[in-house]
Amino acid sequence: MRGFCFRRCGIIIKDEQEAGKNVRTTIEKRERKGTQYPRKSLQIPFGLLQRPAMDKWSLMTITVLLALTVRWTVSLGSYSGAGKPPMYGDYEAQRHWQEVTYNLPIRQWYFNTSDNNLMYWGLDYPPLTAYHSLMCAYIAKLINPDWIALHTSRGYESQPHKLFMRTTVFVADLLVYIPAVILYCFSLKETSTKKKAASALCILLYPGLILIDHGHFQYNSVSLGFALWAVLCLSYDWDLLGSLAFCLALNYKQMELYHSLPFFCYLLGKCFKKGLKGKGLVLLTKIAGTVVLSFAVCWLPFCTDMEQIMQVLRRLFPIDRGLFEDKVANIWCSLSVLIKIKNVVTPQTQLKFSFAVTFLSLLPTCIKLTVQPSLRAFKFALVSCALSFFLFSFQVHEKSVLLVSLPVCLIINEIPFMATWFLLVSTFSMLPLLLKDGLLLPYTVTSLAFLSVCVASFSIFEKTSAEDLQLKLFFLSFRRYVSWGKSFPKIVKNLFLLSVMLMAILSLMSATVNPPQRLPDLFPLSVSLISCLHFILFLVYFNVVILWDSKNSRSFQKKII
Repeated sequence: MRGFCFRRCGIIIKDEQEAGKNVRTTIEKRERKGTQYPRKSLQIPFGLLQRPAMDKWSLMTITVLLALTVRWTVSLGSYSGAGKPPMYGDYEAQRHWQEVTYNLPIRQWYFNTSDNNLMYWGLDYPPLTAYHSLMCAYIAKLINPDWIALHTSRGYESQPHKLFMRTTVFVADLLVYIPAVILYCFSLKETSTKKKAASALCILLYPGLILIDHGHFQYNSVSLGFALWAVLCLSYDWDLLGSLAFCLALNYKQMELYHSLPFFCYLLGKCFKKGLKGKGLVLLTKIAGTVVLSFAVCWLPFCTDMEQIMQVLRRLFPIDRGLFEDKVANIWCSLSVLIKIKNVVTPQTQLKFSFAVTFLSLLPTCIKLTVQPSLRAFKFALVSCALSFFLFSFQVHEKSVLLVSLPVCLIINEIPFMATWFLLVSTFSMLPLLLKDGLLLPYTVTSLAFLSVCVASFSIFEKTSAEDLQLKLFFLSFRRYVSWGKSFPKIVKNLFLLSVMLMAILSLMSATVNPPQRLPDLFPLSVSLISCLHFILFLVYFNVVILWDSKNSRSFQKKII
């Protein structure tokens, strides 16, 4: 019989298996309290500590393999614009960018020329996307030069090329996004190993990102992955690395501006707390230098003259396209059912008005984050600000909801019920696009799988109380006007079930029923309107959680009670 001494507790345990169990329990309890162990104070056989670490990595390995399997299975299906000339779809756009970046000099990448017709999927993303396309083009050239031949490769479709293109998305996901998710879940505090693995599984099985990147065909996992790396760095107070990672995200896709204000306000708030006449000023200077240097390196080939820079900016922010495109689940598209805004207001006025409304909607959150910077508030602010941009900003695409979904994924361990609900709605909001791409079966299976995993992992229906939904302080603040009690969880559950049933029925009707001839857009508009209503309610909810943050407002809570 082996024995060891647990000096801190004064316990002598002879049975090794029982000892391991007791030690791990004690460690978990003290870790939750923030206790740090001196090395000499705890003498434990090496095998006892090795097993939990092995279990942790085994769970994460299984999680990653399952996520990769789902991604590759979805990629076997159809993609955007398959067999639909003359423009095809986003698949052809990505292939065409490889053709352009490989065959033309950098100066011509964003300009309209005889070899680069900008009306045919002209490059309209920042430099890092172009460099990524160029890197993929070099590999494509080695395999089959016909895939990127200038002019003659337009609309190229073949099974080997589909395999190559799918692999590029798969590898990008594997190298950038998935490691960030795993490390983020490992960094979660006061969480057991199983809960960390469950969080990772739910995030990696989020159907919206899988269906758009590996079904529809895009590389959103790269920009979202860089943004997640930035959040991870900030959680460890690596502010300069976090700033660098976010600059990479922003230079890959300009839509990352949805996340820019929370990053700015959080870092500015940290500088204020350190004091702008001392360490805060030094930190602010370092962050500003990191941002400027990062942008300078990314944009260096385009900084030869002002005309180059302005042309790239015009491509990144095409104001002429109008307030919105297609049927997107935001305010402007929903209002257009009643009022044809595009016909009533000039594009310049639309731009100014949408900017004003967007700014006002996110202002309270940004002020709160700047005054009281905390990592938890930062993550919730990412959700609120991105959702404000999606609902109110200019030129929004249906796929932009992924920029809201990423930060929602990051708080799924804190409010699993609301996070699961939002992520299901965000996937549903892209239904017209997914049906157009022939992705009904992957949409159905991945959505059901995601819901099942969330229910099994977090028991979401048991976490619907005001305290679980972070609304306790809000109700206490307005207890004279808002009555709540035992009925609140039941109401929330019923609303969720009603929402899921409505989404299921509308999904089935959109796929099987032909709309009336007088109303050809009946189902896409219905999806947009219902999703928009959900998003408005979610925006109110997340703002309430942020402004009545019980974690940062304990003194206020004492006054009320």
